[in-house]
Amino acid sequence: MSSDILTLAIAYLSGLAARALGLPPLVGYLLTGFALYAGGSRLSPMLSQLSDLGVTLLLFTIGLKLRLGSLLMPQIWAVAGLHMGAAIVLSVGGIAALAAVGIPMFATMSLGSIALLAFALSFSSTVFVVKVLEEKGEMYSLYGRIAVGILIVQDIAAVVFLAASIGKMPTVWALGLVLLFALRPFIQRLLEQSGHGELQILLGLLLALGGAQLFELVNIKGDLGALVMGLLLAGHPRASELARQLLGFKDLFLVGFFLSIGLSGPISLEAVSVALLLLPLVPVKGLLYFLLMTRLRLRLRTSVLAALSLSNYSEFGLIVCAIGVAQGWIGSDVLIALAIALSLSFILAAPLNVAAYRIYAHLRPRLSAFETRLRIAEEQSIFPGETSVIVFGMGRVGTGAYDAMRQRMGDLVLGVDVDRVTVDEQQEHERRVILGSATDPDFWDRIQLDFDSVQLVLLAMPNTQENLFAARQLTDLGYRGKIAAIAKYPDEIEALMAAGVHAAFNLYAEAGAGFADHVCAELLGDGGPCADAAQAADKSGAISASLSPER
Repeated sequence: MSSDILTLAIAYLSGLAARALGLPPLVGYLLTGFALYAGGSRLSPMLSQLSDLGVTLLLFTIGLKLRLGSLLMPQIWAVAGLHMGAAIVLSVGGIAALAAVGIPMFATMSLGSIALLAFALSFSSTVFVVKVLEEKGEMYSLYGRIAVGILIVQDIAAVVFLAASIGKMPTVWALGLVLLFALRPFIQRLLEQSGHGELQILLGLLLALGGAQLFELVNIKGDLGALVMGLLLAGHPRASELARQLLGFKDLFLVGFFLSIGLSGPISLEAVSVALLLLPLVPVKGLLYFLLMTRLRLRLRTSVLAALSLSNYSEFGLIVCAIGVAQGWIGSDVLIALAIALSLSFILAAPLNVAAYRIYAHLRPRLSAFETRLRIAEEQSIFPGETSVIVFGMGRVGTGAYDAMRQRMGDLVLGVDVDRVTVDEQQEHERRVILGSATDPDFWDRIQLDFDSVQLVLLAMPNTQENLFAARQLTDLGYRGKIAAIAKYPDEIEALMAAGVHAAFNLYAEAGAGFADHVCAELLGDGGPCADAAQAADKSGAISASLSPER
């Protein structure tokens, strides 16, 4: 136990150092695992269990947010299928070429073993991509939804392979799993009865782990069970709340997953050399994604960002190779080489995804010829009409701001959100809301709007990085109106003000102030102590957040 605590402490310091360098903490966790293995440490049962729990909760939370209808988009199922086929063919050719020139690790491999390795290399990492998207606050963006949809199609293919390759066909009892969908109303009722505290978290853990165990009992990969249990709750009003409640647990357990990769085996010079030889296949995978997406009428930005996020190797590839080692199809040294290549792909992909928007802006003029003239519905030109105020992010805060501004300015207020379902729900409530993203440079090209008439832009997106990027984008476009944004911490307010925001508001402080104002208005009336306090605050200049022209 003490060694595990020390491992987690070192992982924390490494993650802290990675973040200071502008990289995701997971890069620090990976390097920690390799360093600890070189120092004599090995994967402990506790870290192994944390790893399994992390992946299980990850797939459960993906299921909570998944809409099966989205997988029917050709931009998802067609890209996933065509990419996997093309990647396997190219990988087989590349590995066969390495075997032909005498690389020892590949020279003795049969064509079937090479095909197995190529299959493993064709996957992209669900854990890495979802983690990066969540950190950037872009899980619900179009490119994020397309990337996650492609990953789910790949994961289903991996689960089918695992079910067939381990020699355990699903038992006859597996047919009974369809009854889970008949239990959906009951399970959703349990979620409603669980409230908003520890019972809700406990139910989520029970469903994720119980679903995984149930599928294992009938010889089906448990991770698929966690995904299915999440699907049973998808679309419920409290599903997103449950996902937020489990976020901390999932992130904590995934530390074990990233550590386990580095602690998976010894690093030899040959394994490192082979990993480096496999690494050039990663940009080839990214290029394939890009070409397929642009051919299927996705815009340049969507294609570039999705391709960058998917340019890596996958933990499912390690699982596939582990099965190959257990069955005697490939050697254990191949598994170690793939683990190193996987880690290197993460280390290289992390900064690329951090700089994704800058990379897109740099490549946009050169790659614009790859765009097709036709667009899918979500990427066509936008004609919102006359607008004076724009609210980006139509969650609870954005919706409240929209309603308050509409009382003052009528139908000149426009809401914008990246989630199609949110937009549809807002429109059902007769709010003027369109689909789009303030962080999308092409959004400003697509929207047909007189920006000289826009007086105010409210950035109410939940992720501060999105608000920061949007503020910089507006400034770069020469927008001359006022910008206001929300934040959660004082340092975020400072960053927003430095980015050109005229007024940044602490979300929690403003909620408290709004609560006090509401109490004064409803319970104490316009006069009395509330009026006296307000006058005193005005005189002392305590009301500092202002949208006055002088700012």
